[in-house]
Amino acid sequence: MAQKKTALLVRNQRKKLINREDKQMSVRKQCEILGMNRSSLYYRPWPEKSYNLELMNLIDEEFTRRPFKGVGQMTAYLRNEQYRLCGPKRVRRLMRKMGLEAISPGPNTSQANKQHKVYPYLLRDVPVERVNQEWSVDITYIRLNHGFAYLVAIIDWHSRAILSWRLSNTMDNAFCCEALDEALQKYGSPEVFNSDQGSQFTSQDFINRLKAKHISISMDGRGRALDNVFVERLWRTIKYEDVYIRGYETILEAEVGLSDYFDYYNHQRFHSSLSDRTPWHVYTGLKRRRAA
Repeated sequence: MAQKKTALLVRNQRKKLINREDKQMSVRKQCEILGMNRSSLYYRPWPEKSYNLELMNLIDEEFTRRPFKGVGQMTAYLRNEQYRLCGPKRVRRLMRKMGLEAISPGPNTSQANKQHKVYPYLLRDVPVERVNQEWSVDITYIRLNHGFAYLVAIIDWHSRAILSWRLSNTMDNAFCCEALDEALQKYGSPEVFNSDQGSQFTSQDFINRLKAKHISISMDGRGRALDNVFVERLWRTIKYEDVYIRGYETILEAEVGLSDYFDYYNHQRFHSSLSDRTPWHVYTGLKRRRAA
């Protein structure tokens, strides 16, 4: 699976290098130089069938409620909901496409690319006591009425502030790198940057950005349900307070709506774990104004 993802990422990156307006070099010649088949330039993946999209949305809702469910339990849940045309193979494929893995300990739960270096987890028993001490990143599935998208967000652990985010219709590393670039440009560098072992975060494009800023790299261990707990909580909050309620039609509509929600989340939503302050109050060191 990891090799297929890597091949897809390489193909997509090469496609971006093709200049169809180049009058001096034909598309055929450009493809030959890049070592890619010209037919792949015109390939468009088939969209998921409506039945599979319905299953994916149900899986997303159940996984948000109970993130410990793996393929077996999710298959049993769907069948109990009268979706008989779904076996373990279909559920496994859809969960992989959505980027979902059960958080309970178990063998072969990681979808990391074996060709990429995996870094140790650096935050075990380390208290996070200040902003920019540790940032985390993760990707989640966002359902749309007629499709789906992927949301990546970078969060400051101490303040819970969302520093940057991006939406994409493909699970490549480009939109993850864009989110990282924005966070680094606007807010400086954290001491430690934590992620899971997904191929987007172990890719050289992503890792090199962190190394260039001399940031310590930390990655969740297999079966470690609490390593990235703040981001998991964030996904649950976003889906219950925004995505499930609004029912976005398109990625563009989701971008506008999520932009409004993240502004609310950072600047207006008070957190009991932050002594009833907003993430932005904590991140910027501001004190909450008391009501008159």
